[in-house]
Amino acid sequence: MTIEDLPEPSFEGDSLIERERFLFPNSETSVTFSVAAAPMPSDCEFSFFDPNDAACQEILFDPKTSVSELFAILRQWVPQVQQNIDIIGNEIIKRGCNVNDRDGLTDMTLLHYTCKSGAHGIGDVETAVKFATQLIDLGADSSLRSRWTNMNALHYAAYFDVPELISVILKNAKPKDVDATCSDFDFGTALHIAAFNLCTGAVKCLLEHGANPAFRNDKGQIPADVVPDPVDMPLEMADAAASAKEIKQILLDAVPLSCDISKAMIPSYDHVTGRAMLLSLGLKLGDRVVIAGQKVGTLRFCGTTEFASGQWAGVELDEPEGKNNGSVGKVQYFKCAPKRGFPGYSSSSSSTASLEGKRNYSKKRNSTSSNKKALTRVSSASSKISAGLYSSPTTRKNALDGEVQVGDRVLVVGQRTGTVRFCGTTKFAPGFWCGIELDKPHGKNDGSVGGVQYFSCLPRYGIFAPPSRVQRSKSSVLRRSWSSSTAAPSEGPVKLHEGSQVLLTSSNEMGTIRYIGPTDFAPGIWLGLELRSAKGKNDGSVGEKRYFTCKLNHGVLVRPSRVTYRGISGTKLVDDIC
Repeated sequence: MTIEDLPEPSFEGDSLIERERFLFPNSETSVTFSVAAAPMPSDCEFSFFDPNDAACQEILFDPKTSVSELFAILRQWVPQVQQNIDIIGNEIIKRGCNVNDRDGLTDMTLLHYTCKSGAHGIGDVETAVKFATQLIDLGADSSLRSRWTNMNALHYAAYFDVPELISVILKNAKPKDVDATCSDFDFGTALHIAAFNLCTGAVKCLLEHGANPAFRNDKGQIPADVVPDPVDMPLEMADAAASAKEIKQILLDAVPLSCDISKAMIPSYDHVTGRAMLLSLGLKLGDRVVIAGQKVGTLRFCGTTEFASGQWAGVELDEPEGKNNGSVGKVQYFKCAPKRGFPGYSSSSSSTASLEGKRNYSKKRNSTSSNKKALTRVSSASSKISAGLYSSPTTRKNALDGEVQVGDRVLVVGQRTGTVRFCGTTKFAPGFWCGIELDKPHGKNDGSVGGVQYFSCLPRYGIFAPPSRVQRSKSSVLRRSWSSSTAAPSEGPVKLHEGSQVLLTSSNEMGTIRYIGPTDFAPGIWLGLELRSAKGKNDGSVGEKRYFTCKLNHGVLVRPSRVTYRGISGTKLVDDIC
């Protein structure tokens, strides 16, 4: 018998471990409780649990109410529950639970829930701070992560913009914990999470506690790079646009001017001359170029700099959108109007900026207008796409093909959801553009701009954005699904698929599904998992047949019944015929 053949635990009612807790209270070993529904009074007139209601209080303080049911109450995202986190949480502790025990559905601890309950407008900050302090005094581990979101307590506090809880957590944490990364946010830090979600208070607090504003995520972005662009926000989001502008400036000001770009993350091309770089890209000084599909200007410089390694491009912009006058750190690389420019520590062009050759682009603006310039990083000499410099529409299209296509569900600037209806060049601006039909009337048009119909949708449901502002929405939907009181995504029934993150119950290990289907060694449907740690049995092959590929001892093939997705057995989430 293998470890995968062991009987799977029950997911109905109390687990055996939960029952043992009454016999052995205050166990030092943390466990994950089984999934249950929130108990409600039989004659309840509302759909949520209210600890202030007499009938609900009777259930809450009843010793027969299980820990699983109390966790289910905590999952309800309503003020009545979140503002009473301490009362409900203490009832869980009174039942002999370890302070680091987890909810079987969300894999969150009491400290995770407490950080979430501090959210302004729905929770109570003072109550959350006091209970978090109590939990930490009892031994709550702030470094523990939910295996579904990979977020720890600090990440939750940053996401929900609760600086008071951030201070409590960091006061009792190690100095390096402030920059702990989260895989669900491209391995960014809490500062990235706060910046992306426009959490001004959290950003300021994290910086005060020593968060690194120059830390790069898996995409090479510093926190300032992930702040949503206010230009893409509708008029009704004026407050959010103002916050984005403020946060961006705070983060840029916090980055040290002497910050060196890690060669381990961005290769050095110092040995390549600027002329050779431009020749390899089909460009030359004086060419008309477009930066990130938006800003238009003239290429004035390409070469190495003193402020960072690698090749950089200097562009004199047509409009006052730059951030310097061609000089950085008292070194003049080219000359233009004395205006502010992009800082020398800007991100790699492959993730935040790109140049597109537009030699035949006709000027639409007055030649006497103020000129600004920007310095843009050229990160690769061998590939136009990896360097972020494109010289033809074909190259640009190929670059887009790996990102989004017509029909894809996407997020625009990480906020608005919709469906891609158009991909291509337009008459209203140079560069490659995506036309998106939004789910809600937060757009700017009906799919037409300047009398040209690029696609059709209802008025104010259409919007155009450059590919750099658009991303497939699947990862983001999963990223945020834990904030809802329900386990399933809102669109359609949940089904396991390749790429799904699941829990292998027999070994309590998280894994990614790499294969779903029949095998040669046994009948029925099997799941091929790539585990996060080397606790598997193979590299994706069994016998002489390969089902998927992964590192040695990271692979395992199991029945769907051996995995759960957010507490739901895999047998309920896999079609009989794949």
